[in-house]
Amino acid sequence: MTKADAAAPHREPSDSPRGLTWDADDDRAVAYLRAIAADAVQRVGNGHPGTAMSLAPVGYLLFQKIMAHDPHDPSWLGRDRFVLSGGHTSLTLYSQLFLSGYGLTMADLESFRTAGSRTPGHPEHGHTVGVEATTGPLGQGLSMAVGMAMAARYERGLLDPDAAHGTSPFDHRIWAIAGDGDLEEGITSEASSLAGLQKLSDLCVIYDDNHISIEGDTAIAFDEDVCERYRAYGWATHRVDQRPDGSVDVPALHAALTQAIAERERPTLIQLRTTIAWPAPHARNTAKSHGSALGEDEIRATKELLRLDPDAHFAFDPDLLTRVRDRLRNRVDGRRREWDARFAAWTDQHADSAALLDRLLAHEPPAGVENALPRFEAGTSMATRKASGEVINALAAVMPELWGGSADLAESNNTTIEGAASFLPAGNPAPHASPYGRVLHFGVREHAMGAILNGIALHGLTRPFGGTFLVFSDYMRGAVRLSALMQTAVTYVWTHDSIGLGEDGPTHQPIEHLWALRAMPHLSIVRPADARETAAAWLATVRQHGPVGLILTRQNVPTLDLGDETISVGVSRGGYIVRDTDTVQVLLLATGSEVHLALSAAEQLEDAGVGARVISMPCLEWFDAQEPAYRDSVLPPSVRARVSIEAGATLGWWQYLGSDGRAVGIDHFGASADPATLFRDAGITVEDIVRAALASINDSRRDH
Repeated sequence: MTKADAAAPHREPSDSPRGLTWDADDDRAVAYLRAIAADAVQRVGNGHPGTAMSLAPVGYLLFQKIMAHDPHDPSWLGRDRFVLSGGHTSLTLYSQLFLSGYGLTMADLESFRTAGSRTPGHPEHGHTVGVEATTGPLGQGLSMAVGMAMAARYERGLLDPDAAHGTSPFDHRIWAIAGDGDLEEGITSEASSLAGLQKLSDLCVIYDDNHISIEGDTAIAFDEDVCERYRAYGWATHRVDQRPDGSVDVPALHAALTQAIAERERPTLIQLRTTIAWPAPHARNTAKSHGSALGEDEIRATKELLRLDPDAHFAFDPDLLTRVRDRLRNRVDGRRREWDARFAAWTDQHADSAALLDRLLAHEPPAGVENALPRFEAGTSMATRKASGEVINALAAVMPELWGGSADLAESNNTTIEGAASFLPAGNPAPHASPYGRVLHFGVREHAMGAILNGIALHGLTRPFGGTFLVFSDYMRGAVRLSALMQTAVTYVWTHDSIGLGEDGPTHQPIEHLWALRAMPHLSIVRPADARETAAAWLATVRQHGPVGLILTRQNVPTLDLGDETISVGVSRGGYIVRDTDTVQVLLLATGSEVHLALSAAEQLEDAGVGARVISMPCLEWFDAQEPAYRDSVLPPSVRARVSIEAGATLGWWQYLGSDGRAVGIDHFGASADPATLFRDAGITVEDIVRAALASINDSRRDH
C-alpha cells in the first residue's frame, strides 16, 4: 500500500437510498478508475479521457451493484446487456471489464489504443470479451440497444410466453449509456420514437449530459429539453443533477435506476448531469478533455485530489481488487443459483422449446430446411421480390427464429409473413397486434431499421431481416457498415434494384449502389437472376453467419430452365455457368434481370457462329471466396473476350473483364419512363450485348 493509499480516501456521497450499499472500498475503486483513464490516454498520447473519468462511478454502479452479468460466463443467457453508445469513452467499459474479472488485465489497459491490443480505441464486438456491440459511430449503440430490447421480448415469446413477468429465465434488461452526440444524431430519434411506441420497458438509457462537445459548450448546437422530447416519444424520464462539487450524485442515480427497473410500461431515459474530466482541477468541464491527453502535471494534480499516489501509474491496490471482485462474485453467485434453478425447471417443463433453444444457440437452420423452399417452374415469369416473399413465408414455417419487416414498404418489398401477428405491445389498437408477433413495422426509418436489426442479431438467438428500396440503402449505410464490421446475421431485402423499376424516375432508380455496397468488406451482395436463384440465395443466406443484401427486381423475369441442384450449388458459390458451348470465344458475365438478356445474346452469337458462355454471378463476394481452380473453370483465363451485363454502374467490373473486355451497364442517372425504353436508351439490350461481345473478341485477337 502506498502512502497515499494509507491516507483518508476521497469519499463519494454516502447518503444512499435503501438498497444501495456504498462504502470506502467503492469510493477507492472509482478513484483508481478515474486515474487509470487519465493514465491510459496519456501513455498512448491520444484518446478521450474526460468522459471515462466522469463516468467511472456510473459504470461502477451498473456493473458492480445493479446489472445481472457473470464474468466467468460472458455469454450467459440470463445476463443483462450493456451498450456503450458513446464508444469513444471505451475506457468506461474496459475498466469495468478489468475490474469485474472478464480477463482484461492491467497490461491490457496500459496497451490501450495500440496495435494488437484487446483495448482498441472504440469497443469492438468479437474482439474484446464482454463487449456486446461495436460502437463509436454516434447514435448506433443506442439504436442497437433498442433492437436488443425488441429481441429480448420476441425471444421470450418464442420460448416462454406464458411465464409471469420476472419469473422467466429469459427476463433481463438492456442498459445503455449515451451522450449528447448520440442524441443529436437523427438515428436515435428514429429508434427512440419506435422504442416508445413498442413500450420496451426493459430498456434504460443513461444520458450523460456533460454539456461539452469537441467544439465547446453544446449550447452552440444543442439546447432542447431532451427529457421533454423523450416524454413525447413515450418514455419514462428522470433528471439527476450533479452534486455541488461537480461529482456524480450516485445515490440519486441509483434511485432513478431503481425506478427504471420497476417501470413496466415504458423505456426509461435518465438525464444525468456530469462534469467532464471530474475532478481534474484545470481540465474539468473543458472541450480539450474530451479528446486529448490531460498532461502529466494535470494528472498528478488530479491524483492528489483523489488521494492517490501521484507518482504511481496504472495503479490499483491488489487487496482492494480482490475485495471488489469477491463482492461481485457473491452477488453473481446468488443470481446464478436462482437463475440456474429457474432454467432447469423450464427445461424440464418445455422439452420442445429447449430443443429449439439448443438449435438457436448453435446458429443452425433446421435439418432439411431446403425441403421447405417453394418450387418455381421453368418457363414462368416472376419478379424476384415476389419470389423472395414466397421464400420468406416458406422458411418462416420451419424457422420460428426468422422475423422481420420493412421500412413502411412491406407491400412493395414482399416482406410480410402471412398470417403472423405484428410485433406490437399489448393494447396497441392495430389489427393482429401481439407483443410476441414476428412482423416488424419500422415505419419510414431506414437507418434505425438497420441498427435495430443489428441489435436483434447481436442479442443472439434470432435471424432478422428488413426491407426497403435499394436506392434507400444510402439512408442506412452507417448501420450496414457496422453489420459488416461485426458480422451480424442480418438479411437486407433491397428491392426495386435498377432502372427496371420504371416510371418512378431517377430519384428511385439505383445506379451506383451495387458497387458502393460491394466496396464494403465482408458484406455479401446477392442479385439473383430469377425465382429459383432467389430461393437458392435465401437458402445460402440462412446457412451462413454474416450480413447479406438481397438485391431484387420489381419487374418480372423469366425462370431459368436448369436443375435445382445446379442452381443451388451455383448460387452458393457466387457464380456458375448457365449456358455453355463447345468452343468458348467470349464470356458473358451477368447478374439479376440481365442474365436472361445475356442468354438471348448468346443465342444470337451462336447463330452467327460465335461460341458464348453465359455465367450468372449473383454474388461476387461468394465467387471470390472460391478456390482458384473453380474460379478458373468458370472464367477460363485463356478466354480474354468478356462482357459484363448489369443494369448499374460499371466501375467495378474491370477486375473480371481485363483489358479486352467490355462493360454493358449505366453510368448516368435514369429517367421517368417505362423499363423497355430505359433499357434501350441506356444501351442494355440484346443487340448491345452482341456488339460488345464482337468488339471484345476483335480486341482480344488484335492483341495477339
